[in-house]
Parts: sequence; C-alpha cells; structure tokens
Amino acid sequence: MPTAQDFIQLKAFARQDALVLGGLWMASFALVVMAPQSMMGTLLALSTPVLLGWLLSRFRDVALDGVISFRRGYVYCVYCFLYASLLFAVAQYVYFRFIDGGRFMQMLSESVKLVEQAYQQNGLSTAEFQPMLEQMQSLPPSQWVFMLLMQNLFIGFVLGVPVAAVCARKVKQ
Repeated sequence: MPTAQDFIQLKAFARQDALVLGGLWMASFALVVMAPQSMMGTLLALSTPVLLGWLLSRFRDVALDGVISFRRGYVYCVYCFLYASLLFAVAQYVYFRFIDGGRFMQMLSESVKLVEQAYQQNGLSTAEFQPMLEQMQSLPPSQWVFMLLMQNLFIGFVLGVPVAAVCARKVKQ
C-alpha cells in the first residue's frame, strides 16, 4: 500500500522530469514555428512516448529499486504530463502574446488552404473553412494556450496507459 511519502516522492520526480518533457515540447514547437517545412519539430513531438518511457524507467530503477506497478507508473505519467503541460502553456502564452506577430496564424491559414484544396479536388464542400479560419484567428492568446493545454492533458491521460504498461515491473531484475 503506497504511503503519503511515496506519493510525495512520485510527484517530486514527476516535477523534475516534466522539465525535460516540457523542454522537448518547447523545442518541438519552436522548430514547427520557425521551420514549418522541416519534419524535425514533428519528430521531436512524436518522440514524447519514448522520452516518457525512459523517464519512467529511470524513476522506477533509481527511486523504486526496479519495481513499479502499472497504477503508480500511470499516475507518474499523468503528473509528468500535467506539470510539463503547465510549463509548456506558460511558454506558449509568452510566445503568442509577445513574440509571434501573426506567424502562427499565417502557418495555420496556409495549412487550412492546403486542406481546402484537397477537399475541392475530391468534390467536397469547403464552405465551412473560411468562417472556421476567421474564428480561429479571432481567438486571444489565452484561449489558444488553454485549448492546447487541454489537448496535452488529454493526450497525457491516453498516452500514460501504454507507457505505464510497458514500463511496469513486478519483480526486481
């Protein structure tokens, strides 16, 4: 039965490891914004489960002597995502509020136009794209950040299941 001290230890490791995870996301976001044609930012973002698995394995081996339950691993993953998402949200807010200057919206508009062309080629209606794009462009930075924060938290709840399942270990090796 986990004690309060175990929970405090788990949260402390999750906070420290969230700095690494948040740093990965910030680097990924910077690469996507600065070089949207490059796949490097996307590859960094897609490496999140690998990094999270490595961080969980390190926590398991260093703090728990190589043994961790699925439940404790899942809670660790969720807390890592929570803390990393909060850190990333602050960084994104600073970017959208003070640095962006419309670059992100321009990139988003170009992406929507590409999707719109694909719809038109397949004979599908594109009437909803322009109002959707105008609505997205009217959102203030705080709403963008909140939307992305909720997305990251949801991904954390979902992604924590396979990562915790892979890294769970009942006996010391």
